[in-house]
Amino acid sequence: MKIHEYQGKDLLRSYGVAVPDGKVAYTPDEAQAIAAEFGGRVVVKAQIHAGGRGKGGGVKVAADAAEAAKHAGEILGMQLVTHQTGPAGQKVKQVLVEKASDISRELYLGITLDRAQSRIVVMASQEGGVEIEEVAARTPEKILRETIEPGLGLQPFQATRLAFGLGLEGKQVRAGAGLLMALYKAFEGADCSIAEINPLVVTSDGQVLALDAKINFDDNASYRHKDLATLRDLDEEEPLEVEASEFDLNYIKLDGTIGCMVNGAGLAMATMDIIKLAGSSPANFLDVGGGASAETVENGFRILLSDPNVKAILINIFGGIVRCDRVAEGVIQARKNLQTDVPIVVRLAGTNADIAAKMLEESELNFAVGNGLKDAAEKVVAAAG
Repeated sequence: MKIHEYQGKDLLRSYGVAVPDGKVAYTPDEAQAIAAEFGGRVVVKAQIHAGGRGKGGGVKVAADAAEAAKHAGEILGMQLVTHQTGPAGQKVKQVLVEKASDISRELYLGITLDRAQSRIVVMASQEGGVEIEEVAARTPEKILRETIEPGLGLQPFQATRLAFGLGLEGKQVRAGAGLLMALYKAFEGADCSIAEINPLVVTSDGQVLALDAKINFDDNASYRHKDLATLRDLDEEEPLEVEASEFDLNYIKLDGTIGCMVNGAGLAMATMDIIKLAGSSPANFLDVGGGASAETVENGFRILLSDPNVKAILINIFGGIVRCDRVAEGVIQARKNLQTDVPIVVRLAGTNADIAAKMLEESELNFAVGNGLKDAAEKVVAAAG
């Protein structure tokens, strides 16, 4: 789950991470009142779940409260387009009004899971304000890393080593190391999947502050953090993905024309690859899970058909835990209830696959059957035109 910058900063503040004073505003008048409260220069920042907001015109500096209201009026309601939103952009519904910082240096801090090591890794770089992917591509030697032992957590000597590596001096070293320790506590305590500060800044008077905050939570740990569910902003998420989550379906919308319904993430990835190999593109990733019921399949089917880009559907099920006849029952039921004429190709293998094939044949609902994954992919691509 993603959250907004202002929410991330509230979380970090509660763990002792130093962040600038700021409040969220939903109208220009609110922005003006907040700026007047802070006095002096402020920064008005669009709040959407995407990076690159400054380049898209979503971050502006205001010299006083009147200018803050003006900037808020320009940003609120705009369709902000960045490299992470896609061409359609995202509508801005709130702004963060924050005390402006006199920046001396911009640095980078991030904590995430290194899947190659199966360990949490803390990353730091003196190349702040730049996408970390760009730094990794151009100058990978400028990224400092500390791997965390699961039973020990981030150690003070590791935080201090990173602080020195960032070029911090004097009192800044202690402040930077302390901020790192607090950031790790927030990452661990809130079960984050990523906690990124870009930029981490050193001000002209020597303060070390988190000027930005990108916080994502691990959905698998959400049962431990019921309070964090209130931070979810459904307006920032794809509506079909929101609907799928209500039925415990793993769904991600893509840009292609072939709808995919598969059980198992690995098989779903392979299915998407073979659709590309056959000359088309998947419209989604949809994993119905190992214990899919007829109802689950019908709900997944309805979500696939809600995407107007879908021209044909490939159902690819390997019956291990889930029985193929149960899937076939859901497919037949969904086609009857939804009355769709979208071409459907079915490939079933494993437990009760022969029973499922007979059910599909006797339904007289015009399903095409794939003889293996390659044949199924070629048939669905041909059916989509």
